Amino acid sequence: MDKIVKYIILCMLLICAGVSGLFAQDITKFGVVDTSRVYAAYFRDTAPIRSYESKKAAFQKEVDKMTQELRDLQAKKLEEEKNGNDAAVLKLESQITQKTSYLTEYTNAKNIELESLRSSLESSDAFYKKLYDTLGRIAENGGYSMILSLQQANGILWYSPSVDITDQVISALGF
Repeated sequence: MDKIVKYIILCMLLICAGVSGLFAQDITKFGVVDTSRVYAAYFRDTAPIRSYESKKAAFQKEVDKMTQELRDLQAKKLEEEKNGNDAAVLKLESQITQKTSYLTEYTNAKNIELESLRSSLESSDAFYKKLYDTLGRIAENGGYSMILSLQQANGILWYSPSVDITDQVISALGF
């Protein structure tokens, strides 16, 4: 009788172990990457980024120049108003209006151009192929089930800094 009880208990333990194995949860390991930091590290010293930064600086220099011209015209207009020269004031107002309109159009056009250039740089196929290959390698070696981007954080309400693998990605990409 004692053997039968031991046998039944052993069978029940084995059944419980088997059933608990079926219901055991795999722990999912997530990682997050700040892709804007990876992008900045990758492109920081490349010719396309230097060209973009150069165009951006030239654009800003031109805007500063036009802004200063407008300030000078406004100062002249105030001077002419003090002197009571209505004809010169009207002429200066017309110039100010034209230059302001041109500056606005110029700024809009250049911002669109710079944004287009920036987005084409960010969507570089070579960069993303290398990034995804590196992410896959790090995920497989680190046991990650999923890597999320902080830039598309629509569903990420909180994350532990321990899952941020950005520095590891930057290091693995070689910069």
